[in-house]
Formats: sequence, structure tokens, C-alpha cells
Amino acid sequence: MITALSQLDDNKTYSYADYLRWKFEERVELIRGKIAAMSAPSMKHQKISRKINHYLSNALWHTSCELFAAPFDVRLPLFNAKKNSEVITVVQPDICVICDKNKLDTKGCIGAPDLIVEIISPGNSRRELKDKYEIYQEAGVKEYWIVNPLEKTINIYSLNEKGIYIGLQPLVEGDFATTPIIPNLQVDLTEVFAD
Repeated sequence: MITALSQLDDNKTYSYADYLRWKFEERVELIRGKIAAMSAPSMKHQKISRKINHYLSNALWHTSCELFAAPFDVRLPLFNAKKNSEVITVVQPDICVICDKNKLDTKGCIGAPDLIVEIISPGNSRRELKDKYEIYQEAGVKEYWIVNPLEKTINIYSLNEKGIYIGLQPLVEGDFATTPIIPNLQVDLTEVFAD
């Protein structure tokens, strides 16, 4: 039984079946089978997450879409893999919206959420800007928001009909973040980034 993160081999490729057997306190993600340790979010990160959650929950009230915040497992199988031993990517997005209830089960989500919001923290920018961008695009996440607390910006990437992300103009304080996924959503960035 694995009871400490230090017992895992950084060079090994792990699956969701392995992930389910781990009995340690640290939070980790699996990025293409490789372990990615997660640090505790800062107070600023938590405040921004809570504010965006508030806007999303209000806009999603009485809709068929569901809102989830970390820690919440999202399994992104390749080539319609169904067995836990075949799934090698498990992420815990800061925020995700899932409109297809068939993707939800007792363990979380299997398949691409409609919207994922990730908040950059010191030490995870490569993971959010490159690794997860590629994974979310490949998995078919319709929209990916990258929130940068330091720069006070949100970059929104929308999946086009060819399955490629198209970046919209970055949003800054004074702007409102919107999405066709949630037609009545208007996230006030001035409020989101206010201290």
C-alpha cells in the first residue's frame, strides 16, 4: 500500500487505478501518467476562486449544468478508454462546469467538462499554460479560462470546429468575462481581482 508520496517513482507511468489505491494526504494530479504534486492554494487564489464560483453558481441556477470546485477529480481518457487502468490523466481543476450529466459518477467526472477555470499560482504556470492547455484541447474541453492573479487577467480559449483552441483578447480589470456555454454569465473582473 502506498501511504506516502515519496514511495512513488517519478519515472513510472501511473493510471487512475493506481491513483485510487494511494493513501496519502498530499493532493496530486496525473498528467499523461506522470505525477504532478499540487501545493495548497494561497489566500489570494482562494478569494479569486470563491468570487468566480459565486458568479458561475448564480448564472447556473436552474440550468442543467453542474459546477464543481477543487478537489474534484476529472478523468480525461484517451480513445474512449473506460477502464481505470487505461485512464492516465486525472486533473483537479480549480473550477469546472459540466452540462452532460452522463459524465458524472460517484468518483467525479469522466470526460471533458464544458468549461474549466484554472488559477495560476507560483510554481504551476507551466502546467496551466502548456501541459493542461494541450490536455484540455485534446480532450475536447469547450472553453478553458486561465486566470492570472498577478497580472489581473483572464485568458479565454475556445475550441473551434476543428478541435483547436482559439485565444480571445485577454480580459483585464474593467472587463466582463462571458461565455456562450452560460449565456447569462457576466463575470466582473474588477470585482474578481479586488483585494
